[in-house]
Amino acid sequence: METFPRGRAAIVGAATYGMGECPGHRPLDMAAKAAARALADAHLTLPDVDALFVALPDDALGGLAAAEYLGIRPRYSDCNRTGGSAFLSHAIVASLMLDAGYIDCALILYGSNQRSAGGLVTLRKSSPFETPYKPMNPLSSYALATARHMHQYGTTREQLAEVAVAARRWANLNPEAFMYGKGELTVEECVKARMVSDPLSARDCCLITDGAAALVITRADRAKHLRADPVYILGAAAAVEHASIDQMADLTVTPALESGKRAFALAGVKPADIDVVELYDAFTINTILFLEDLGFCPKGEGGRFVSEGRIAPGGELPVNTNGGGLSCCHPGMYGLFTMVEACVQLRGHGGARQVAGAELALAHANGGVLSSEATMILGTAATL
Repeated sequence: METFPRGRAAIVGAATYGMGECPGHRPLDMAAKAAARALADAHLTLPDVDALFVALPDDALGGLAAAEYLGIRPRYSDCNRTGGSAFLSHAIVASLMLDAGYIDCALILYGSNQRSAGGLVTLRKSSPFETPYKPMNPLSSYALATARHMHQYGTTREQLAEVAVAARRWANLNPEAFMYGKGELTVEECVKARMVSDPLSARDCCLITDGAAALVITRADRAKHLRADPVYILGAAAAVEHASIDQMADLTVTPALESGKRAFALAGVKPADIDVVELYDAFTINTILFLEDLGFCPKGEGGRFVSEGRIAPGGELPVNTNGGGLSCCHPGMYGLFTMVEACVQLRGHGGARQVAGAELALAHANGGVLSSEATMILGTAATL
C-alpha cells in the first residue's frame, strides 16, 4: 500500500528572483540568488543544506555546478528532469528522505534566462513519427490535444479564452507578474489574436520570461522552531505516461488523473476541500485538462467550468493566483513556481491577490507534452 509521511516535512523557505527580465545573469546565477532568498526566509544558511535538488535549462549536470557555485558539499544531489514537473518530484523525494532521517535540509532551486537569452530552450526532438509533419513542439502537441478536446466535448475557443482572461486578472493583482499593469484582457481579444498553431492563438500560449525560484524543506518538528507559518506537505504523487504526443493513449486524459487521485488519497482530502489551486498553465488547454483530471469537474466539462469568471478573482475556485504561466512568468519550466505561490497563499502573504482563509492548496506541474504530471497537497498547521 502506498504511504507518504503526511505533514512530517514542511516548506520553511520560498522565494523567487529575476521575474520577467533579468539580463546579464546565467540560469545558475539566478537560481543561486533565489536560493539565498529562500534560505534567509527560512532563517537558515548554506551550511545547513545537505540535499540539493536542481534542474537547470542549460546544464544536465546542474547539481554538480550548483553545489560548486554555492560552496556546499551535500550528502545527496538530484538532477531528475521530467520537464516542469521535476520540482514537485524533487519535493516528494526530499519529504521521504527527511522522514527517513537520511537528510536534514533540502534545497530545491531553478533559474532560467530564457527571455534574455532570446527565447532559446533545450527541447527533446520530435519522434520519428512526428518529424515528417514538421511540428512546432511543444506548441503543436498541445494544439493537437486542444483540437481533440474541442471535437470530443464541444469546448470552444471562447472557453479557452476564459482561462487567459482569468490569469490576466490575477496578474493585475500581483506586482511581480510580467503582465502586471498591462491592462485587462477580454475574451474577444483572445479569440481574435494571431493564430499560432490552430486552434491555439498567441493568447492561449504562455509567456517567455526569465525567472528563478527556490524552496527549503525540513522536518516538521524542526520547521515549527524556524518560523511561525511553515507549509506542510500533506500528500504528493507523480505519474509518467509517454515522451511523444503520438504515444498518448487519449489526448483528452493526462497522467494527472493518476497523480491527482493518489495525492488526494495520501493527503486524506478531496478536491472540494481545496481553497486555492496552482496549475502549470503553459497553454490554456492545460488548465481545463488538469481541472478535469484532478477531479474539480467531470471530464469534458472543463470549458464550461472555467467560464463566467469561476477561476478568476472573486470566483468560487481561485486558480493560478499569481497569474500563472500565461500572465505571471514562464521561464522554460514553471513547476517550482506553483509551489512557491501555494506557500504565499497559505502564509497569507498574497497582498491584493490573497485568498481569504486559505488553509489547503494544490500545486500541480506538467512536464513534456502532457507526459509527466506531479500533484502536491499543501496545508497550514490547522490541516494536520
